[in-house]
Amino acid sequence: MKALLWEGDGFVLLYKRLENGNFKWPRHEAEVRPISWQEFRWLMEGLEIEQKGAIKPALPGAFC
Repeated sequence: MKALLWEGDGFVLLYKRLENGNFKWPRHEAEVRPISWQEFRWLMEGLEIEQKGAIKPALPGAFC
């Protein structure tokens, strides 16, 4: 996986290759979406972006 990260004064090129397994990245254009830093971390660890056990952050104004 290759990614560009903007740090305010220039780009950083990130490159990672899993030794065992594949990245769980969407296979269809309709599944592509922005991801959070937490989802990016999961992806880099070889996990799926959607973690069933993860607690999602509350949306502004969304109360019980």
